[in-house]
Amino acid sequence: MKTEEQLKEIVKLKYSEIALQSKETNQASCCGAGGCSTEVYNIMSESYDELSGYNADADLGLGCGLPTQFAKIQPGQTVVDLGSGAGNDCFVARSEVGIGGKVIGVDFTPAMIEKARINAEKLGYNNVEFRLGDIEKMPITANSADVVVSNCVLNLVPNKNNVFADIFRVLKPGGHFSISDVVLKGDLPEALKTDAEMYAGCVSGAIQKDVYLNLIYKNGFKNIQIQKEKPIVIPNDILSKYLTPEQISQFNQGENGIYSISVYAEKPDPTVCAPGGGCC
Repeated sequence: MKTEEQLKEIVKLKYSEIALQSKETNQASCCGAGGCSTEVYNIMSESYDELSGYNADADLGLGCGLPTQFAKIQPGQTVVDLGSGAGNDCFVARSEVGIGGKVIGVDFTPAMIEKARINAEKLGYNNVEFRLGDIEKMPITANSADVVVSNCVLNLVPNKNNVFADIFRVLKPGGHFSISDVVLKGDLPEALKTDAEMYAGCVSGAIQKDVYLNLIYKNGFKNIQIQKEKPIVIPNDILSKYLTPEQISQFNQGENGIYSISVYAEKPDPTVCAPGGGCC
């Protein structure tokens, strides 16, 4: 059983490699990890082409949703992107906050930070910055962000509770998050759960959907909503690296599943009296 630090190091090394891979390679695998599929293109990620601010050079094809689409970002706000990669979601968020707002990307892989900074410089954006840091303990002041977004990143973190606790810390009272992530319904085959490559590929690091939502609730968030949910199908040519043909058949026919969800939640503002709250 690997420790949390060992799992983090696996992810850091893998995503240093991914920073140098093409978008096509990343999209044909699980969040950019090994085992490219010849059966299916674009296993998890969704197209950003219709979103304002999209920049192809910053899109590594690593996401599992479009959190910025649901994040209710307003002009002038401060947005934080967790696991910002090459900067794709940050640049989309910038188009929403405008020149009067600010976007901060946090990533713990130096190669990704370097790539994102180069992209921001090429685009001439002076209100988008990228900080090297761990999203369990972000290099961001408490109560400073209006919105937090993240795309297919928390599933890679061993201690997800710490991440939600720190999101709560950095959000302003009344602020909110919109996060796209990978969760499970039912259990995965043991070979998928324990393989390091599948951990780096988001799958074995995913937890049960109800446990995930409960972590959000336990950390003090309110108005928790599932904004979007879709099943993720791992192609058989990837599964064959870990499972026998009989196990693949059982897995595909079973009720267990892997899902991409986009979740919204708010940090309560104690100065605001909610209708029916008894304070009005």
